[in-house]
Amino acid sequence: MSQVPKSQPGSDQPHTGAFEQVTEPAPPPVPVSGGRSTTYALMASGTLVSRILGFVRTAMLAMAIGSVTSVADIFEKANVIPTIIFMLLAGGIFNVVLIPQLIKASKAKDRGAAYTSKLVTLTIVVMGALTLILTLCARPIIVALTNNWTEPMIALGTAFAYWSLPQIFFYGLYAVLGQVLNAHGKFAAFMWAPAVNNLIQLLVIGSFIIVFGAYSTGNPMDTWSTGKTVWLAGGATLGILMQSLVLLWPLKKINLKLQFDFSWRGMGLRHVGRLAIWTLAAMVIGNISSLLYSKIVSGATAARTELSAEQAASVAGEYALNTSQLITVLPHSLFALTVATVLFNDFTRAFADKRRKDIGPLLNEGMRSTAIPIIFCTLVFIVLAGPLGRLFAGNSEHSIAAAAAIGQLLVLTALGLPFKSLQFFMLRVFFADEDTRTPMLIQSSIALIGLVGAVLAYFLIDPVHIAAAIAFIYGITNVISALITHYLIKRRYGDYGVGTVIDTYIRIGWMATLSAIIGCVPLALLGGFSFGFAYDSLLSAVITICIVGLVMAVAFVFLLHRTKVPELAGFLGPLLRRIPGLTKR
Repeated sequence: MSQVPKSQPGSDQPHTGAFEQVTEPAPPPVPVSGGRSTTYALMASGTLVSRILGFVRTAMLAMAIGSVTSVADIFEKANVIPTIIFMLLAGGIFNVVLIPQLIKASKAKDRGAAYTSKLVTLTIVVMGALTLILTLCARPIIVALTNNWTEPMIALGTAFAYWSLPQIFFYGLYAVLGQVLNAHGKFAAFMWAPAVNNLIQLLVIGSFIIVFGAYSTGNPMDTWSTGKTVWLAGGATLGILMQSLVLLWPLKKINLKLQFDFSWRGMGLRHVGRLAIWTLAAMVIGNISSLLYSKIVSGATAARTELSAEQAASVAGEYALNTSQLITVLPHSLFALTVATVLFNDFTRAFADKRRKDIGPLLNEGMRSTAIPIIFCTLVFIVLAGPLGRLFAGNSEHSIAAAAAIGQLLVLTALGLPFKSLQFFMLRVFFADEDTRTPMLIQSSIALIGLVGAVLAYFLIDPVHIAAAIAFIYGITNVISALITHYLIKRRYGDYGVGTVIDTYIRIGWMATLSAIIGCVPLALLGGFSFGFAYDSLLSAVITICIVGLVMAVAFVFLLHRTKVPELAGFLGPLLRRIPGLTKR
């Protein structure tokens, strides 16, 4: 239910009229298992850098247009729509259905060049046509996805959307090129490319603040201009464009010699279509529910106009909700997504080689390997919710109230984080087995449960609290979806050692909770519970987060070591082995 979320040097441009790339002969794809720790490190580092840049970008955006203002919510609406629509149209097909097909094609004599050429050409044609149609429908889309917005809000949202919707095409190109690279064992480029987008965003927003000034007070819509719209929304689309084009450079290095190929007959679209129909159904259901959540949350933007400036600053809207998800999804992206992306290929090869007995141990390994960072980060988000919210609250006169509003959402979204990551691992098994029907049924059930809760919240809860209600629903549905997926995995593939997984999470959970209690001591001394030093400025919030986070980390590792938690060696081992003198320890 979150955007990808959204996070190098320039890329080589394709030759005019073709994607043909000529380099020295590339080596065959590198088996994942051989250099797994290096692969994890490259992927995780790319994700970490991208996410850090994304955090800075979000914090700077709050400084530019506020975090709980009408403009912030309107821009967030227009800028998130392309991501959701892309996932609604084709995201699942690109991300999970095509990988098995590309891996099979890579075993051919041409290493999949012919199949990949057809696939890239098809992506460009279809996504280009869809993007054009949807961009022309910008205003109806904004009207359909908002609740009680005034005409000026609709007009500004439409203007933002005209500049933002072309991102759909570049998301499609990024997805298909990234999966081609993944199928050939080149994982790092796909993870590092979003950093290019975030670097461009930093330049765009930084220059916006220099030219137009930072937000300080009042309603920024009163002084908004066309130039500001083009600067922000056009810059956002430029970032996504470069994120996709930068993948052409590593694609050139694998020497597939791609070119435009419109001969789509015989490339197995009927087989992919049978697989994709279920994935597409899941994407339709899941992302329509996300759009409906977005519509319901937009009521907070309209409700804010009826309040005083001080009261409005404490009303979280779509920007605040998405920011809380951006923060809490970091450990999932950094650890669970990284490990699952690599293991997905192992799952796929195990099914292809009829080694079903290996699926359970692989799944168990992945789930336990991420327990330490996922559980610890969950407790960090809960303890440091307020100071973390302050980072993304801007520097307006009501920034403390905005920080509290974001912090509240952080706590609620963090509660479902471990279950989100666990379910993510389990779903990869179904997709690797080319079963897209089961995930669709799971998605449908969860979407229905979530939407029932959201509709009830819409009728029963004041719009000023609707974002918190939706954040709570996100957490609850993550728990339910993990339980449902576990039941289906165990019934079809047998026991994967779930007892050891639960035991691992409980043991680590106790240590994380104790470290959180210890961390509350310095947090209290720094005014974290009384809106003191921790909330005075962005710098004071950073200092607080660093001090409390370090205390919690030291306490956590010490407790894990003293209680001889075996997963600690697996998690820290690769890092410690690189530090001279610590190998024996």
